[in-house]
Amino acid sequence: MAIVVTEACNGCRYTECVAVCPAGCFHADERMVYIDPGTCIECRACIPVCPVQAIYDEEDLPAALAAWVAINAERAPLLPAIEEKLPPLKAGAA
Repeated sequence: MAIVVTEACNGCRYTECVAVCPAGCFHADERMVYIDPGTCIECRACIPVCPVQAIYDEEDLPAALAAWVAINAERAPLLPAIEEKLPPLKAGAA
């Protein structure tokens, strides 16, 4: 199983998830964050803090979002890890 960031993160990139992650498994590009399944310890701490419900445990992932398992696995290792909360992309975001 894996914890997965989905398309709901695209364009807002809230990083409350990063602030609660004990494993440092989040990586970011200019539009969103991704989880590296190789470093994620599947603690699920990130799931309830995401304000746009973009993060799922793979076992709870809607079938329509299944492609995001591979997207996270492919993208995360190519991007820099982030370990601190970043400003969100959406104006007026928390």
